[in-house]
Amino acid sequence: MKSIIAGLIVPCAILASCSTHYYEINGQEVTLYLEKPQAKDVSLFCSMDDFQRTKVEKQNGVWELTLPAHKAFKYFYRVDGEIFLPSCALKEKDDFGTENCIFEPQK
Repeated sequence: MKSIIAGLIVPCAILASCSTHYYEINGQEVTLYLEKPQAKDVSLFCSMDDFQRTKVEKQNGVWELTLPAHKAFKYFYRVDGEIFLPSCALKEKDDFGTENCIFEPQK
């Protein structure tokens, strides 16, 4: 089993392109987390503010940003100047031929 785990971790570290995206809901807020350890600059673009750039802060090696969780919103990241769409459960095509993630609050 150790060799399988090591086999998954080593290529990830070598390629430096691995990332994990998840969120945590706390009351009326959602915190988005992006584990992209090699990134130097991360911004979020979100439909709640007409896709204005919002700087994401790195805390303990993980990029995180807290937003209101009272309604659905669409979003994507820009990581080191490049558009980045993380793996997310809900996606939709946008008007520019790419996709956005969709956050849907729990009902």
